[in-house]
Amino acid sequence: MPELPQKKVGIIACSGEEMAEGTVTRLAALRVLHELRPDDTVTICLPLFLAGGEGDRAFARFYPTIAVDGCDRRCAARATAQYSGKPAASVVVSELVAERGLAKPQGMRRLDEAGRVAVDETAGVVAKLVDELLDKKWSRRKGEFIEDEPIPLTVAPATADAGCACGSGIPVRTVTIDGRPVSLIALPPLLEQFRAAGKSSSLATAAELLEQVALYNPVPAGEEAAYLAALSHEYAAFCGQPEVA
Repeated sequence: MPELPQKKVGIIACSGEEMAEGTVTRLAALRVLHELRPDDTVTICLPLFLAGGEGDRAFARFYPTIAVDGCDRRCAARATAQYSGKPAASVVVSELVAERGLAKPQGMRRLDEAGRVAVDETAGVVAKLVDELLDKKWSRRKGEFIEDEPIPLTVAPATADAGCACGSGIPVRTVTIDGRPVSLIALPPLLEQFRAAGKSSSLATAAELLEQVALYNPVPAGEEAAYLAALSHEYAAFCGQPEVA
């Protein structure tokens, strides 16, 4: 098995600057990343995520992710669902403020006292969700919980050094399968592992490689032959060997 990064929780914040709640999401995410749960979280850059950043999108498929949105438009949650899969949990600042009877945040670049309180409350909720998600079993291949149900997307009122995903070490390689680009998680270390083991380019090797790739990536039913051909080509090129017909 390839050596892969330890399990962490991704945090993707909308960071919208047109409203105070957007600033709250950014500051709350930073609080969790740098102070509350620095060893258990990474941040996902929303602009890069939308622009097609492979590392960020792969992380959101590979590990559970919390979307932190300022309002009910849920830009971060929708982007995560569209490009990587439904987020494991979601927090909406405007809803959290209303549920807890807090004053509405004011200011954008510089928050008022109500905004600072909202940052504290939001960060606390996100940190608690991080702890809960780390206790759950997560399927890297399917991008969903194995046994337990996902944490609800709404957060009930309570009674009482991080890095970015592009530097998290998630190995991704994009290959052409049946004429379309497909990003495969864990393929780079698998190619290295197979070459180090002295495996020659063959259909048997490609089939073995496909078995390993399928542990981390969904292989659609009926497309196994296309994946097999693509991996055979990829491994031959990686090793500088002639491709098996």
